[in-house]
Amino acid sequence: MSIRERLSGNEAIATAMRQINPDVMPAFPITPSTEIPQYFASFVANGQVDTEFIPVESEHSAMSAAIGAEAAGARTLTATSSCGMAFMWEVLYVAASNRLPIALALVNRALSGPININCDHSDSMGARDAGWIQIYSENNQEAYDNFVQAYRIAEHPSVRLPIMICQDGFITSHAVENIELLEDKEVKNFVGEYNPESYLLNSKQPMSVGAYATVAFAMEAKRAQLEALKNAKQVTLDVAKEFAELTGRKYGLFEEYKLDDADYAMVIIGSSAGTAKDAIDALRAEGKKVGLLKIRLFRPFPAEEIAEALRNAKVIACMDRTESYNGQCGPLGAEVKSALFNTRLTPEVINYVYGLGGRDVTVESLTSVFEDLIKIDETKDTGEKYRYLSLRD
Repeated sequence: MSIRERLSGNEAIATAMRQINPDVMPAFPITPSTEIPQYFASFVANGQVDTEFIPVESEHSAMSAAIGAEAAGARTLTATSSCGMAFMWEVLYVAASNRLPIALALVNRALSGPININCDHSDSMGARDAGWIQIYSENNQEAYDNFVQAYRIAEHPSVRLPIMICQDGFITSHAVENIELLEDKEVKNFVGEYNPESYLLNSKQPMSVGAYATVAFAMEAKRAQLEALKNAKQVTLDVAKEFAELTGRKYGLFEEYKLDDADYAMVIIGSSAGTAKDAIDALRAEGKKVGLLKIRLFRPFPAEEIAEALRNAKVIACMDRTESYNGQCGPLGAEVKSALFNTRLTPEVINYVYGLGGRDVTVESLTSVFEDLIKIDETKDTGEKYRYLSLRD
């Protein structure tokens, strides 16, 4: 039976954490994710969970403690944002290479500099090649649902990798929305108990974690890690199917919105997808065939499936909420172009950089993107293929 609530995205994530009742949470505060460990610490103090909460001295320490706890056999999670994630950088790779299914609630915020505390995706996109599973949320309901599903994906025997559940800082993290929660027992039953095969505190099976990889083994370890990450794609779908049976809320690798017959498609990540849907509804009312593909799973990147979903589009806009400084495309643009190229699809692809440092994303601004795509198709003149949206003169 669902519970109707009004929660911010941070409250929703903290509630999911409480219902999971993990063994260990090391955390260090940073805006805009600070509320997550704050709420969770109150759950610990009130006896609502029996989690060991560790207030550490830095984000590097938070992830290091998470690695130690998870390696010891404890289900572990933490939360961070922006420069906090950057401070974790070294140990993000360690967590993934050691195949530790840690869950991280990442509240997306711009990396400095210039100093800025608002939303863009530079933190998670900067860590996209660390070997973590990455799932993005459009709204508070998705943030909650994604976190409930996180451990089922990360702890699967064919995966065993860390996972970050991302949501947009201040946009969803602090905005209050009506959402549906599961009963505590339903979450506990869905997630299940953590029973690792190998862990440091198992005296019957001595092992080491993080041992030096010599030349003879380093590449093989990386390849095994890649295969595990690829396995996460099907596991994500399998877990989503079970979640849909429990809740009626369906999730996939991505969401298609009025995309079937769309000549002009937008590919986007996060909260701006909701704004894009409003723009699409208005343009559809004018008879314009526009549609949306909203990425949910970014790592592993579902290239074949995305290429198939975009097969009929004439012109595509890839929307990157970060700057890669290659002058050609952003991270999402690079992934989508590669997917299309590998399947020998050749639509026009325009890459837009938008929303950096919290720049407003409006129905009007995203409508202008679709108008650009229509004009390109009509005139056959692509113009600049790498553009900034809503840039002041």
